[in-house]
Amino acid sequence: MLATITTAKNETVGGLLGVLEAMTDAELDALPFGVIQFSEQFLVQRYNRCEALNTGLNAERVIGRHVFTQLAQCMNNFMVAQRFEDAIATNTPLDAAIDYVLTWRMRPTPVLLRILWSPHASRSGFLVLHRIS
Repeated sequence: MLATITTAKNETVGGLLGVLEAMTDAELDALPFGVIQFSEQFLVQRYNRCEALNTGLNAERVIGRHVFTQLAQCMNNFMVAQRFEDAIATNTPLDAAIDYVLTWRMRPTPVLLRILWSPHASRSGFLVLHRIS
């Protein structure tokens, strides 16, 4: 399942979220792609090693920060942040894969962005970032 987390749709978004939520910090850190977990208030809860290496920002620096206004401002738009806001407001599961280009504090970097949220999980969202070479 983890090999396909960034590309294949799971049977239920809650199932995939459950897998990510159940992972220890060490297991998240071992993943070959970036993972950012955040609360319903968009505050970063977990930030894995791959994402820290890709951005140059360590977890201690980003935990507790607002993911869209203090960390990833280039995702504070209708394509990403608005989808989470709409899913939370309507209590509707969200599972989307988007070809995206990161631009905040870096050269334009193409990624496959997987965005996940479910009212049945612990009400936290996930951004899964797989860099495209």
